[in-house]
Amino acid sequence: MRSESARAAATVLVVEDEVALSDVVQAYLEKAGYATGTARSGPEAVEVARALSPDVIILDLGLPGLDGLEVMRRIRAFSDCYVLITTARSEEVDRLVGLSVGADDYLTKPFSVRELVARVQAVLRRPRAEPGTAPSGTVRAFGELEIDTAAQEVRLAGQPVPLTPTERGLLMTLARRPGQVFSRHQLMEAVWGGSWIGDDHLVDVHIANLRRKLDETAGSARYVTTVRGIGYRMGKG
Repeated sequence: MRSESARAAATVLVVEDEVALSDVVQAYLEKAGYATGTARSGPEAVEVARALSPDVIILDLGLPGLDGLEVMRRIRAFSDCYVLITTARSEEVDRLVGLSVGADDYLTKPFSVRELVARVQAVLRRPRAEPGTAPSGTVRAFGELEIDTAAQEVRLAGQPVPLTPTERGLLMTLARRPGQVFSRHQLMEAVWGGSWIGDDHLVDVHIANLRRKLDETAGSARYVTTVRGIGYRMGKG
């Protein structure tokens, strides 16, 4: 149920079945100026996300009814909002699987609620544009791939490519300077923000997701190419 924060800068949906933790997270978010919504189960999370259209979802992986990963898959069918997953599972594979289905960031329990709020603030600082607002001269073509860096739109062979905000941010960063090779650290600073602290190999996971949506692999990369020992740059298509 949505809170009464009518003037909040953004809306955050907290999906967590531990009531005490959910209440604390919600209180910290509202203190930071956000409107909030809550869901306690997987099916409820999908329903509330569709109705609320949140800017950010904080999503626990261990949910009743539907696993958090399945919740994320369903939400990605109708929303490109930022998703931060929280999990009590410490294995790296769980984190990578979460990111591979469309999450933008993760935190492992127990976590600092202040850090969680800081992560929300960080993702919301990433630039986003409304479709159709691009001035002329902002569309760059790389073979069949067209990237509108102002409107934040991507088309492949004339068809829109559904990207998550993080995938889009990485591609836009590379496209704005197609001749430059970006290290993982440079991409983290550009997309996640300079204050983000975490494993820069997360870039590799999101690049792999991006390549899959562009119908390419690391071995046959036309659009996002790897420069061994350094990082990534735009290909010529």
